[in-house]
Amino acid sequence: MNRCFVDTNLFIRYLTNDDPALADRVERLLDDAQADKVLLVTTELVLAETVWVLESSYKLASREIAPLIRGILATPGLEVINGDLVGKALVLYELQHVDFVDAYIAALMHKQGIVDIYSYDRKHLSRVPGITRREP
Repeated sequence: MNRCFVDTNLFIRYLTNDDPALADRVERLLDDAQADKVLLVTTELVLAETVWVLESSYKLASREIAPLIRGILATPGLEVINGDLVGKALVLYELQHVDFVDAYIAALMHKQGIVDIYSYDRKHLSRVPGITRREP
């Protein structure tokens, strides 16, 4: 089976339907993936960029974005590299109002057994339970 990478702009077109013709083409691609005609692959960086675009350009809130990203994670025929970490990051992003990238860092730290982080970011990282923010 052919493996193909999916970039951010396809997710944006599909999720926002801001260009219905392009969104329909993405939907057909996703249908092909579900029918095992193609295996789609993406990564956490693409999803981080998707979150950023939805926040900055479409002015969506984390409570609106998190379910959309969870839908991507649950898409049959789509493999998300490090999708388990994305799922954990979404919880912090949505419920603790932590920036998505910081939430991802916290999920990765937890997976690695790391509890201390050196950072000057007081706003987001201080909200994450189980992590101690330090400054050099």
